[in-house]
Amino acid sequence: MTHYLDFEKPLAEIEGKAEELRAMARGNAEMDIESEAAALDRKAEDLLKELYVKLSPWRKCQVARHPDRPHCRDYIEALFTEYTPLAGDRNFADDHAVMGGLARFNDLPVMVIGHEKGNDTQSRIARNFGMARPEGYRKAIRLMEMADTFGLPVITLIDTPGAYPGKGAEERGQSEAIARSTEKCLQIGVPLVSVIIGEGGSGGAVAFATANRVAMLEHSVYSVISPEGCASILWKNADKMREAAEALRLTAQDLLRLGVADRVIPEPLGGAHRDRDSTIAAVGATIAAMLGEFEDSAPADLIAGRRRKYLSMGAKGLAA
Repeated sequence: MTHYLDFEKPLAEIEGKAEELRAMARGNAEMDIESEAAALDRKAEDLLKELYVKLSPWRKCQVARHPDRPHCRDYIEALFTEYTPLAGDRNFADDHAVMGGLARFNDLPVMVIGHEKGNDTQSRIARNFGMARPEGYRKAIRLMEMADTFGLPVITLIDTPGAYPGKGAEERGQSEAIARSTEKCLQIGVPLVSVIIGEGGSGGAVAFATANRVAMLEHSVYSVISPEGCASILWKNADKMREAAEALRLTAQDLLRLGVADRVIPEPLGGAHRDRDSTIAAVGATIAAMLGEFEDSAPADLIAGRRRKYLSMGAKGLAA
């Protein structure tokens, strides 16, 4: 069943009518409604183009959060072979919001780490909706250290509303774990490339995405805070999230201009969820291209380049 966003309701009506006509025809062989259904299909395609030709930042947030978008597990299953999951932080527990392990990417041994939101009610609860606890970041640190030891490139897939703000997480050192994970990203002497596949929320995203190269899907978002959270702080009213989304400059296009993102990966018309296979293939091609840039780079050069990237961040957009 197709899940429609609020601004897609007119599209839902048209596509629903086309499907109703085809369902009626399946039950009555004498009915010939294909021309009517085809006309509705064309109308739906035109409307889809109109809706997506220039999405507002808030609508991009909605698309980035779409429940049917490909998630971390989907990318790992499609793009990587010999994936061997590694669990636990060797301190407290295994955080199911973070998945990672050894794998091969185009036959190259790598370490892949990412946030997993889940794809139904049960898995979303088990994965804590992609919001990692301290043990998730400490697991990521352990995996990055392992990758550094064995000279394996690190690939991170970012899709989180942010780090989990619960009492237990704070008691176990949430902010310290995020800071240590960000620090580890800056220290490892192997290529580190990241892709924002949905939401890149706050320090919870930065802890995995302090990389040599950062790519973003066309309708993904990356920000210090969610629009709702920003609106609650600035205007004391979460309903101001549209204004907050505009002010935050959280779209892939804004962040490319500011130098935060290095590449924007085009999505199919209507978002990644409307053609998951082509989206996953495009992400795979981008990862391969980004890794190719560092094929012969020395560890010291990788570390120095990463540090320069983050020290100069924002200067490009300010100069413009």
